[in-house]
Amino acid sequence: MLWIILLLLLFIFQAATILICEYKRPAKSIAWLSILFIFPIIGFIMYYFIAREYARRKKVHGHSSDNSDMQKLQSAPYTVSLDAQKGGDSFLLGEQRLREWLRHVPHAPITGMNQVDVLTNADVTYEAMLEEIGKARDHIHFEFYTIRDDAIGRRFQEALITKAKAGVAVRVIYDGVGSHALSKAYISSLKRAGIAVEPFLKPLIAFFDKRLNYRNHRKIVVVDGLVGFVGGINIGNEYVGGDPKLGFWRDTHVMLHGDSVYDLQRTFLTDWYFVSGERSLGEKRYYPAHSVQESSIVQVISSGPDTRWDAIQEMYFAGLIAAKKRIWITTPYFIPDPSIIMALKSAAISGVDVCIILPFEADSAIVQYASKSYLQELLQVGVRFYLYRKGFIHAKVIIVDDIMATVGTANVDMRSFFSNFELNAVMFDVKVISRLERDFVMDLESSTEVIRSEFEMRSPGEKRKERIARLLSPLF
Repeated sequence: MLWIILLLLLFIFQAATILICEYKRPAKSIAWLSILFIFPIIGFIMYYFIAREYARRKKVHGHSSDNSDMQKLQSAPYTVSLDAQKGGDSFLLGEQRLREWLRHVPHAPITGMNQVDVLTNADVTYEAMLEEIGKARDHIHFEFYTIRDDAIGRRFQEALITKAKAGVAVRVIYDGVGSHALSKAYISSLKRAGIAVEPFLKPLIAFFDKRLNYRNHRKIVVVDGLVGFVGGINIGNEYVGGDPKLGFWRDTHVMLHGDSVYDLQRTFLTDWYFVSGERSLGEKRYYPAHSVQESSIVQVISSGPDTRWDAIQEMYFAGLIAAKKRIWITTPYFIPDPSIIMALKSAAISGVDVCIILPFEADSAIVQYASKSYLQELLQVGVRFYLYRKGFIHAKVIIVDDIMATVGTANVDMRSFFSNFELNAVMFDVKVISRLERDFVMDLESSTEVIRSEFEMRSPGEKRKERIARLLSPLF
């Protein structure tokens, strides 16, 4: 009898610990309590090693906005804010709440002198990246969640090595989880050429440091501080259709010139300080004066579990509630938190055209089931869903009316909102929005609409899988 009481007390202690640590995230608490109930003790060990709140960890000094070196980085020279530019008062005219919210995002100035090029799919994006890398004179900063040792990976390996041998400073960051299959030979060849290479967190170190659940999902290329790239595309054959299961891979990236590149640079150097400890962060060589004359308005927003703001999630929410005519979303993973669900429902009920494109074929069955679990309640209020059938759609794009659009690394899911390090470019130029609109319409033509009456007739077995996946979805 005594041992039963002790086991019960142990279970209560474990459950109470999870509830106390995750009080800000009720959905995450429920998911971990479910695992604890199914796998007593083992579930708590899993929680301890991979899911504790990142901000509670002691070893996050390199990724803290309170860090003195970070303060130097965030006040880097030459950054030009729209607030100081002529015509800044007309920015988002008529959308004062959205404008004021965006202006108060920490370390994310709204910049007014930019050139933006939308890059559709990896073949175009890779060629643009390789062309700019080939022009590098001073430095190349290269950061990806996934880098593969395959034909595409070796093209970039060769390009980076060539520039390093020519005297260009090259720094590479890869995520230890996302690039777990990257060979030692690949990394060694870069290092032998004089390239500085660092993992964001090696999987084994991340496990024992209890940060396996937190990943650097950013994709950044900055060349000479003058041109930068950000979006959904990693480095690998699958992005050009090399995965036999997924086939054609549909994605979106943007190439930036001008003020906004300084913020891509700042984000990279923040990550670089974290992985390497290198302190030469505020040198003017990384923020050179540019000659861009185009006045495209861009805001680069980063987020991660180390910050006080869930900046990208809050930017998505602010944009959704500002919509008057349309909300068009493309995302490969759709596991929204309650605030995003409510914003989408409110918009649809008030007559806004809410249209969301998801993959028909997903790269994760459990995530796909979790995504489907949200469809019925949104279909009931008029949200339209389309399933992309030409291949796998991996683009992360949101278009709100004709006032703003965002392209970046963050999905509409709780992992991107609260667990990953992410980076998005928010754009307000009508020409850029129109360009993204054309891509969205093209993707609709390759998609089939989810009909509510048909969707509601799915089998009880499918519905059970969706409920279980949704219960666990905050962990994915």
